[in-house]
This record gives sequence, structure tokens and C-alpha cells, in this order.
Amino acid sequence: MLDKLAEVEKRYMELERMMNDPQLLGQQREYSKLAKERAELAELVQNYREWRKVEQEIEGNRQLLDENDEAIRELAKDEVAGLRQRKEEIENRIKVLILPKDPNDSKNVILEIRAGTGGDEAALFAGELYRMYCRYAESRGWRVEIMSSNQTGLGGFKEIIVNIEGQGAYSRLKFEGGVHRVQRVPATEGSGRIHTSAVTVAVLPEADEVEIAIDPKEIRIDVFRSSGPGGQSVNTTDSAVRITHVPTGIVVSCQDEKSQHKNRAKGMKILRARLLEKKQEEQRSEIAATRKSMVGSGDRSERIRTYNFPQGRLTDHRINLTIYQLDRVMEGQIDEIVEGLITHYQAEVLKATG
Repeated sequence: MLDKLAEVEKRYMELERMMNDPQLLGQQREYSKLAKERAELAELVQNYREWRKVEQEIEGNRQLLDENDEAIRELAKDEVAGLRQRKEEIENRIKVLILPKDPNDSKNVILEIRAGTGGDEAALFAGELYRMYCRYAESRGWRVEIMSSNQTGLGGFKEIIVNIEGQGAYSRLKFEGGVHRVQRVPATEGSGRIHTSAVTVAVLPEADEVEIAIDPKEIRIDVFRSSGPGGQSVNTTDSAVRITHVPTGIVVSCQDEKSQHKNRAKGMKILRARLLEKKQEEQRSEIAATRKSMVGSGDRSERIRTYNFPQGRLTDHRINLTIYQLDRVMEGQIDEIVEGLITHYQAEVLKATG
């Protein structure tokens, strides 16, 4: 491991030298590429340098253990004990940092939220989950753009698809995919009986055109007139777009924009994300044994979380985490859950890699 860390530090210093090269000025694309690689190595190099410093301090104190003065020996002994603990903490951080990186972690996200069983109540909860993720995105300085939506008359959504752009968006949201179950008394329920409804969430890394090249001959584009809740006309032109990817049968509809061109652009972005997901799912199925060590399977039929409103309780079933502050969670304060899932995933991968 030490040899690998020394190589990483050497590469980091080389990147710093290259970025300071005057010949690189004006080459924005190349500079950004180098800056991104350097940023990815920075935390690992910082921890490695801290580890070396602690190792030197331990060695220095070890020499004091041979001193004749008993007081100095005792001080050195206490110092070494503290430094060894610090060294172990740094080594644990380094082990996590050198885990294989998910190549999608730095990508933006296509987030798809759909009402499942539960009718209007499920649609209302889909809207609440959408607002929860919007508030979380806002707290992290991310940008949210609605790509497509199918709103109900009560203010909920049968389906809403959003694009979330920001640093580390996929890395922090990727474990949100699955079935989110809600238990509460609906506003329309007169007898006070608790209902159980479900909403599915899919988290897709945004694919760029280089990753997923779509042959224009393989797509069929139909245009139609947009319509709002209850059949209300959104606009009077055929601006809504339905894109069908013939080889896979994937269909994407977009009608939120008044411009056919904008709806088409959004539709293609969603289609690319779904094709990337399909491609990655095929790759993942080939290494199913490795995936067993990861948090969840990403299968949308998997119940990952329960939101119990009468008890003000949220339970994430994958890591047995229960939080009794559901009101704060629905306001977008989900970092405790996100951190718990990431930590659990890292621990599982460390265990699997031995």
C-alpha cells in the first residue's frame, strides 16, 4: 500500500507542475482535465502526508523511551499511544479513499419519482418526496430542473422527472433508488384509518453524448398537443414530444416546455440516461456476486425505506437506521441517512476486498 501511495503523491506533484506550465494557458479543456484529476487525488495525498508525519513523530518518541529520566519515558509512552491511535484513524481513512471509485460519482443525476400503489395518496407523497429532494439539493447548492411531469389535480404527481446538477450529486443520491413506503392517515380519510402507499424512485447518472451515441435512424419522434391536469390545455401548439428508441422499446415523453425543440432536448437527455442505466445494468448482472456486497440491488421493487407519519419515524431497512425526526427529513435534512448509507457501503466493500 505504501508503494501505491508514494506513486499517487508523485503523480499529484507532477499534475501541480503541469498545471503551472505557462504553455497550458488558454488550453481550458486540458487544464480542467488536469485540475479534476488533481482534485480527486488531493484528499488521499493529504492523508498520506499526515500519516508520514505521525510515523516520524512516533519514531522520535520511541527514542525517548530509552532515556534515563522516568518522567520523560512516561511522557513519551503516553505520546506514542496517542500517535498510534491517530495513525490507525488515518490508515482507516486511507483504506476508504483507495477503494475503487464509482465512475459515475461525479455525474449529475436524472431523478425519476413515480406514484405506485395508493392512488391519490401515493401521488401526493411523490410530490412531497420531490420537494424533499429539491430542498436537499438547495442546501448543497445544486441546480434542479424539471424534465417531465404528470401532475394530478390535488397537487401530487403520477410521475416527475428532474435533472439535478451539482458537485457529487450522484455520489450522494445513488442509494435513494427503490420503493419508498409511506404510512399515514390520508387527508381524505374520514375514519382516521392509516393507509400504506408506495412511491418508486430511480436515480440515473446523467449520460453525455460521448458515452451514449444514439443513431437517429433508431429513434422515432412523435409530436402532440400538451395537456395539463384534468385535460386543461397547456398550450395550443403541437409542442409535446414522444421519443421511442426502437431497438430497446424505451419511450420518453416531454411536454413541460412550450417549445418543441426544448422538449426534444430534454427527452433526449432522459433517453440517454435510461440507455446508460440499461447498459450498466447489463454489465452489473455479469458481476452479480460482487454486487451482493453492496447496499441494495438498485431493483425498483425493493422496499428500501418506510416513512411512518403517525409515529414521526423514518426507517431505512437496508441499514436498520431509524430516525424520529420525520418532519426534518421531509424538509430535506437527509444527510444523516445519506452518510449512513455511504459508510455502510464502504464498510461492506472493505470487508469484501479483505
